Amino acid sequence: MKTDLPQRHFLNRELAQLAFNDRVLAQAEDEHVPLLERLRFICIVSNNLDEFFEIRVAGLKAQIEAGAASVGPDGLTARQVFTQVATQTRELVSNQYRILNDGILPKLASRGIRFFQRSAWDDVQREWVRSYFFRELMPVLTPIGLDPSHPFPRLFNKSLNFAVELSGKDAFGRNSTVAIVQAPRILPRVITLPTKVAGCDFGFVFLSSILHAHVDELFAGMAVSGCYQFRVTRNSDLFVDEEEVKNLRTALQGELPQRQFGDAVRLEVADNCSEPMANFLLQQFCLTVDDMYRVHGPVNLVRLINVPDRVDRPDLKYKFFTPGMPKELAKHEDMFEAIRKGDILLHHPYQSFRPVINFIKQAAADPQVVAIKQTVYRTDAGSELMEQLIVAARSGKEVTVVVELLARFDEEANINWAAKLEQVGAHVVYGVVGHKTHAKMSMVVRREGDKLRRYVHLSTGNYHSRTATLYTDFGLFTENNEVCADVNDVFMQMTGLGKAGKLKHIWQSPFTLHSEMLKAIKREAAAATSGRPSGIIAKMNALLEPEIISALYEASMAGVKIDLIVRGACALCPGIPGMSENIKVRSVIGRFLEHSRIFYFRSSGAVLLSSADWMDRNFFRRIEACFPILDPKLKKRVIKEGLKIYLADNYQTWEMDRNGVYKRKKSRRGAALCAQEALLLELSAKQSHDGSD
Repeated sequence: MKTDLPQRHFLNRELAQLAFNDRVLAQAEDEHVPLLERLRFICIVSNNLDEFFEIRVAGLKAQIEAGAASVGPDGLTARQVFTQVATQTRELVSNQYRILNDGILPKLASRGIRFFQRSAWDDVQREWVRSYFFRELMPVLTPIGLDPSHPFPRLFNKSLNFAVELSGKDAFGRNSTVAIVQAPRILPRVITLPTKVAGCDFGFVFLSSILHAHVDELFAGMAVSGCYQFRVTRNSDLFVDEEEVKNLRTALQGELPQRQFGDAVRLEVADNCSEPMANFLLQQFCLTVDDMYRVHGPVNLVRLINVPDRVDRPDLKYKFFTPGMPKELAKHEDMFEAIRKGDILLHHPYQSFRPVINFIKQAAADPQVVAIKQTVYRTDAGSELMEQLIVAARSGKEVTVVVELLARFDEEANINWAAKLEQVGAHVVYGVVGHKTHAKMSMVVRREGDKLRRYVHLSTGNYHSRTATLYTDFGLFTENNEVCADVNDVFMQMTGLGKAGKLKHIWQSPFTLHSEMLKAIKREAAAATSGRPSGIIAKMNALLEPEIISALYEASMAGVKIDLIVRGACALCPGIPGMSENIKVRSVIGRFLEHSRIFYFRSSGAVLLSSADWMDRNFFRRIEACFPILDPKLKKRVIKEGLKIYLADNYQTWEMDRNGVYKRKKSRRGAALCAQEALLLELSAKQSHDGSD
């Protein structure tokens, strides 16, 4: 959307996303974070960067190649952004490997958790590794010597590979100087050594180290002068013309395999890779030196992410906790009876996701339930909730599931669930052409006496039992007639045809959410201008939409105090004199990923939860649901647990200055307050190091 504000008042999205990863990396360097969790944060940064290059950088490169001259709200061209991204990413990656090599790995070694490099192997370890190579690795390797009959192979996206420099002739008299060895995807990248072999409690060796040590075994009679691990990242954004295809699921099934072979966008190589080999690889992938990243260690740190789960050291991990159960549900096993007594609020992960599963499970088994409707954006591969929908469909209930097939990187899982649901007679639809279905809604229709009563669950997060233990989200159960009618209307829009009717409580994208948010912000500005109480507190994952940012600036100039808690990318500049001095921007990074979207407008007292961030795509290209908390007690809970405690946090909070630079907030007086820890103590059932009370 267009805005009349100067471009200096908007920050760049890609650079803001990199700044978020700087904050995540700071967790890996934080001595107060348990050691194995610090290793996990190192891996999270790598995972985030993978997706960043696969989608965002791929998009920048596509714009550059197309010669696009357009600029964003920040005034930067794609070429300018790409140049800054490359510079900042190199600094980020350099810091990442420094923290790993100089900090985390030595500290792990001092606690009996060692990653053995080739130079440190003793005779026993060397012999074990040699046996492993011939037993597990050699039989499945296919080295490819490059010559006219063996061209450079097609390499999978993000796969581990080795470029080998050779000299001499082989059995056929060939004298190829380069070979490529692909690490089999079936083999683990980190291998556990037996305790007796390791000489410590937990010993590991990298697959890359094993192959490096024995690469000459693959090229008998030839001399290996160099062996370098490398990894290529490819454009992974799927393109399916929804208006042209007749069956979106079939089209996606044909497109998904090609994601592994999209255009290359990044080359990672070991820092010892020779210049001739590095240039050769760049040439093969049609990349330039701007696209290459040299790393001091394994080229794929994501593979380390499961190591903390393989190490039985609770003292080096976050304290175990059992999610709590709201007292309303502790008293009533019957979900429908409990909801009839009043709205129920769940705050994940501090409170259990189990009631959400039970809601569908009881509906599937209840003979009085006649219909269930559900949206699915992301869910588990082995989701119990989805299995219960299958049970419900098999029992003859009307089951309608709106599955978003284009949920990025979850397309395959969603296709599989869609097929299973269709096989048992459920109505499966794929949303609306051109709009991703991102709303989180579930509705149960139950016959009670001579009436049909509706019950709904609305949420800020996905129906995913695993992420419900890792992400902060709010969910609401209600049987409020008007809210349920709104939810029913949204389902009717997605599955049928017709004009969008006026909803009583829900603000919906792409129809009313953007305009209603603008009105709400402007009402606060009007209240401040007239001397009435005003204020905005908003929590979200990203803030990028220009018109919303402009409205916030105007509200600030009118005197509205605005507190923004934005976990990730934020394009708004706080603290600009005469423009945004009444706006503060915070980012909270900690054990749990802050995922809930909460909006509080003081003049009206409105408290809303939403599936949508303040981004263009959420307002205009997705189906989203923003819903009010109507119960006064629950309103107070959301404000207390979702907003005010985060404003008081002085332990995991980062504050943004007017230049877009974040600094970690430090407590000046009194004890440090960590919002996530405080909520764990208040809402969870128990916390301990060993899982006991």
